[in-house]
Amino acid sequence: MKLSIITAPYDSGHYHVGFGQGPEALIAGGIVEALALNGHDVDVVDIGEIGAPPRREIAQGFAVCRAVAGKVDASVAEGRFPIVLAGNCLTALGAMAGEAADSVVWVDQHGDVNTPETSIHGFLDGMALAVALGLCWKPMAASIPGFRPLDPARCMLVDARDLDPEEKVALDRLPIIRAGCGEAVEKVAKLKAAGVGRTHLHLDLDVHDPKTLQVNRYTAPGGPGPQEVRRMACGIARSIPIAGLTLTAYDPAFDAKAEVPPLVGELLIDFLAALERI
Repeated sequence: MKLSIITAPYDSGHYHVGFGQGPEALIAGGIVEALALNGHDVDVVDIGEIGAPPRREIAQGFAVCRAVAGKVDASVAEGRFPIVLAGNCLTALGAMAGEAADSVVWVDQHGDVNTPETSIHGFLDGMALAVALGLCWKPMAASIPGFRPLDPARCMLVDARDLDPEEKVALDRLPIIRAGCGEAVEKVAKLKAAGVGRTHLHLDLDVHDPKTLQVNRYTAPGGPGPQEVRRMACGIARSIPIAGLTLTAYDPAFDAKAEVPPLVGELLIDFLAALERI
């Protein structure tokens, strides 16, 4: 398969720090070589440094989304399947816009449905899914080329277990499909019933149980192990048309044994094999 791996090495507007070091660590950990050995044609594209210091989190976060949207759009035009390696979950909006996705499967230990009115931490990334659904930051989101807010009924949130109080209220109110990792493949039928045609798969690596895979400082107890996440991703790939993939939130400072890159490589190999069998 022809692939584009697009790297967006930013964390909260800062270049190549924290989560922003994750994309390079994944590349250095051999995922490109592993994909090539499995017969894939891999093109690696980095969005580079955007803008000049001082960089402000909100403005920079959406600037990164705009850059990613352009790279993903170009990738799709070349007939390549886009895989975005990013620091922050907000970057998925750029990928979704570039793919013209009409739905999303959002795999994350957090709900990411806070808004500025409900957030108790003021963390932009905790609003990422809310932005994708058109619930906040509307003018900024509209600046992303190709962005269209998604109908919440065309969103499945998988294994969100660390929720703020107001997020729980929002998720009770919205028609978002909720699923545990083990039931996600079964529940994806609800997305199919909504008539979706181009689904983006967003995978925040902190969905993993930190007892089996520690990817950053914010992981909460519980969650699936790597094999369960891989089975889920492959099952979804076989069940619904996937337009692209984002992988986020890996901080190599919390992975002393460098366990994450080879596991991500295995996930990608199996996921792409599932896509090719459709």
